[in-house]
Amino acid sequence: MKKIAILTSGGDAPGMNACIRACVRSALNSGLEVYGVDRGYKGLVENKIFPMTSHSVCDIIQRGGTILKSARCLEFKNTETRKIASENLKNLGIEGLVVMGGDGSITGAKMLSDEYGINVVGIPCTIDNDLAYTDFTLGFDTAVNTVLWAINALRDTMTSHDRVSIIKVMGRHCGDIALYAGICGGAEYILVPEVPYDIQKIANEIKKNKERGKTASIIILAEGAGNEQEIKTLVSVISGADVKFSTLGHIQRGGTPTMFDRMIAAKFGVKAIDLLLDGKTNRVVGCRGKEIFDLDITEALSQKKKFDTELYKMSTILS
Repeated sequence: MKKIAILTSGGDAPGMNACIRACVRSALNSGLEVYGVDRGYKGLVENKIFPMTSHSVCDIIQRGGTILKSARCLEFKNTETRKIASENLKNLGIEGLVVMGGDGSITGAKMLSDEYGINVVGIPCTIDNDLAYTDFTLGFDTAVNTVLWAINALRDTMTSHDRVSIIKVMGRHCGDIALYAGICGGAEYILVPEVPYDIQKIANEIKKNKERGKTASIIILAEGAGNEQEIKTLVSVISGADVKFSTLGHIQRGGTPTMFDRMIAAKFGVKAIDLLLDGKTNRVVGCRGKEIFDLDITEALSQKKKFDTELYKMSTILS
């Protein structure tokens, strides 16, 4: 293998730039030619593929987002569009492709491999932590720390004014951001899509707590766990509390990556290049404890995410 390309796809995640840097410099150190793809699969289809050097990745390890950028490419669902993408790679003599992204992005890589023989390695980059085969995805730790900062700031003002704060975080189908941030931020209630809850019961508890002298509470709401306005109204009416609502939104996607995300970015990137050099393609990389491992891409995508019910139980005890 002499030439490889790198693309980032889907939602951006803190640590992508650190991972791009690791891939580029590891590949160059092994004598490979490296190409970047502008704006993910869209750029692959439009042949926006350019050479990268060591200088291309200077001063990016601390930056959020992705210097390769990302874009939606709905047409990539079509076989003919994927054929164009594969031909663009082959015409440049590119033999391996590193894809950084979430479930949809890695699925796209799998289709390129299955249909047109492109050698791919997937790197799990998504703040949602919703890929089942790996303990953590790149960007999750930074996103949780961003939410934790918001919890700390909001608790100060909620306590000062005897208020209840509902903080809406990302997590349409996976409640990991809410769960981890809620535990570490000392939230009184954590609402996630995986676990049913009784908002009237929660509101009555807040009312009783208020009567006992606890006048401020934090409710962490994963976006897939319910309608924030309905929850706010019910809690306000039943508990009599002054309820404020905050949506953190895309602030969770940005920012300087944490030490943890920078470290796994480096390890993921180097591992991906090693796999391509060893001819072990159509794989994904992941972490299990301190171990960085690789797995067949089809097997990885077939696994279903399991919610950590024990961790959630712990959160209810600690709240």
